[in-house]
Amino acid sequence: MRVIGFDPGLRHTGWGVIDIDGNQLSHVDHGVVHSDSSLSLAERLVQLHDGLLEVVSRHDPGEAAVEETFVNVNAASTLKLGQARGIVMLVPAQRGMPVAEYPPNLIKKTVVGAGHAAKQQVQMMVNTLLPGSGVQSSDAADALAVAICHAHHRNIAGMARMVEAAQ
Repeated sequence: MRVIGFDPGLRHTGWGVIDIDGNQLSHVDHGVVHSDSSLSLAERLVQLHDGLLEVVSRHDPGEAAVEETFVNVNAASTLKLGQARGIVMLVPAQRGMPVAEYPPNLIKKTVVGAGHAAKQQVQMMVNTLLPGSGVQSSDAADALAVAICHAHHRNIAGMARMVEAAQ
């Protein structure tokens, strides 16, 4: 099963693709989609959409996972992040992919073992768990961490969806 993880951001959206084979995880690719801050919000969202669509088309994952938004002190920043996150969820959903969401603390706890781990700790553990990935960008490392979290929790999330559907 191929999974893509996303770390949403309006300026920089990290993405990471892994393959899952039983308990084995392997790195496929990772990167960051950037938007031009000199453009209007709408134009930046188009850049984000088009960049992510290209990544998803190139890697053809079967499932996607996205980090949930935390509420920021700055309401305007939180709103812009929410709009970028909407694009991040839209791209895989338009291709018929299930999209799971995970809170930041669960992602960190799954990958590092501590829910309040620093970005450097996440990046170090991603490079440990996915040998040869050579992740240098914290945005891409966070996206791979989302994908790893999904790999560990996807069966639980699927069962929860089935229970909801049955009710």
